[in-house]
Amino acid sequence: MLDKKVVFMGTPEFSVPILKTIVRSSYKVSCVYTQTPKKSNRGQKLNISPIHKCAESLKLIVRNPINLNSEEEFKFIKKLNPDIVVVVAYGQIIPKQFLNLSKEGFINIHASLLPKWRGAAPIQRSIMNSDIETGISIMRIVESLDAGPIMKKIKIKIYESSTAEEISENLSKISSESIIEILDDIFNRKIKFVEQNHKLATYAKKIKKNEGEINWKENAKKILAKINGLNPNPGAWFMYKNVRHKIWRAKIVEKNGQPGKIVDNKLTIACGNKSLEVIEIQKEGKNKLPLKSFLMGTDIKQDDELK
Repeated sequence: MLDKKVVFMGTPEFSVPILKTIVRSSYKVSCVYTQTPKKSNRGQKLNISPIHKCAESLKLIVRNPINLNSEEEFKFIKKLNPDIVVVVAYGQIIPKQFLNLSKEGFINIHASLLPKWRGAAPIQRSIMNSDIETGISIMRIVESLDAGPIMKKIKIKIYESSTAEEISENLSKISSESIIEILDDIFNRKIKFVEQNHKLATYAKKIKKNEGEINWKENAKKILAKINGLNPNPGAWFMYKNVRHKIWRAKIVEKNGQPGKIVDNKLTIACGNKSLEVIEIQKEGKNKLPLKSFLMGTDIKQDDELK
């Protein structure tokens, strides 16, 4: 496939292994699109995306328009005349008029088993929903969000202890291991695109920071799903003496009590049903710590009540 030209669109770390695999193959990456640099927390520095850093290290052409929907970008991609455009968590909607600029269209690797969890936060939503499996779907991009026909799905299990970060790394690895076979099959006409059942579609809305607040009246399974689904960002948290505490890891234990109450000296917190024993925690402004280290420096104690 030495003569096949690829345009790659991606932004987060999830996309990096896939781009590297394509570059190492016989396919030619003509250009990489990514999101514009974002200001750091203090606003003093612009941070380029993981894909931007990767592309620069690989000496690839990088484009990062604020808005993809412009005459300039339309003409640029048209002039590239790509054989295929691979999109992996790019972060912008591909304008309708762009979709015919590539001979084989725009192919998207989406981190869910479509039509379930279309949209911005499929991994987080699947964990928070206590799904038992997730995966990747490789589809052709159409005008509607994540609604295109699918050529392939690869499934993985979600365990009770699985975090969003772990699932993301796993799906990224699977995608990178599969991308060349996917491209080969497309160009060799060995695949068939199958329409989604749109009636079964669910949507993974973007995560809001305030979703991280823990309601101890909910059952332990639901709270643990929130902790795991929001790990590492934005994190699930509770307040103690007006200070935010983020729980990184926990496990369900067979204890009961008034929701939000510390039921033992191991920072086991009663929920609406059963309890959660904290494994790793972080006090606001401090480093995250294993429970044993945290308990040595905290005044949270048995019978305290959390908000």
